Amino acid sequence: MFSVSIFTSAAVPLSAFSHGFAGDRFFPATLTTDDPFAASELSLPTFSEIRQPGQPSFNDFDISTDISLLLLPNTALTIGDGYNIQKAANQSARTGFDNAELNLLYEFFENDKHEAIASIGLTWDIGGSGSQSLGNDSFSTWTPTFYFGKGFGDLPDSLPFLKPFAITGTLGLGIPTSSGTQSDPNPDTLEWGLALEYSLIYLQEHVKDIGLKAPCNRLIPLVEFALSTPLNRGVDKLTTGTINPGVIWSGQYFQVGIEAMIPINSESGHSVGVIAQVHFYLDDLLPKIFGKPLFGR
Repeated sequence: MFSVSIFTSAAVPLSAFSHGFAGDRFFPATLTTDDPFAASELSLPTFSEIRQPGQPSFNDFDISTDISLLLLPNTALTIGDGYNIQKAANQSARTGFDNAELNLLYEFFENDKHEAIASIGLTWDIGGSGSQSLGNDSFSTWTPTFYFGKGFGDLPDSLPFLKPFAITGTLGLGIPTSSGTQSDPNPDTLEWGLALEYSLIYLQEHVKDIGLKAPCNRLIPLVEFALSTPLNRGVDKLTTGTINPGVIWSGQYFQVGIEAMIPINSESGHSVGVIAQVHFYLDDLLPKIFGKPLFGR
């Protein structure tokens, strides 16, 4: 059933879709950095696994979901949570829920000619809503964030094979509601991410049809950078995070993505992990319900 639905969706031109477009540019929902669109969508599930540092180190498995609903024109609310499993060698697994998150995003700029988009948002990591035995914070963190996306389709025609490139990114300031103690401070953090994408969809439809067949003609190879840098309270300014090369396949109603998770240093993880996601475009899948804002129609 899964493979049939993939190839049926692949037969429909993506240029007809309403979800995730700025001009001719389709921006997929990225796996580890947030995309800049206000839309109704559902990630179910997102699975990740990576070995985390600790005494002792442990395998960290996480299964999560989030749903985003377009509340007002250009304004979306996202609610997300996950279930976490931590397993160290020769020890029983620890399990429980992550802290829940709420995000409100306002899309304030879109330029179709230049395939550009920008948004601002606010994320609330709800302290104490998850299992503290897994290391979830008892305090909340507020993160005002700037989001952007830019396709390179407006490059000169002399550079045709650079036009399928696009970039999206986020820049946020994580502000904890507790500063912690002198021995265990909670610093403000710079939360920054970047995704560099090369859309074979764009190549086929807007540059040159090179004869790719399904499912390859719907692939978007990409590399994501998901990073965090402490800023104050005497914390050593060591940036942590992962670099995530992978690929997304996008159809009319949903996408499937998988990426490797490569820690940038020993504080970020041990060995290469993996993240995978199935993501549904609710506004395209159920347009009568989610095709318009819930309010302000």
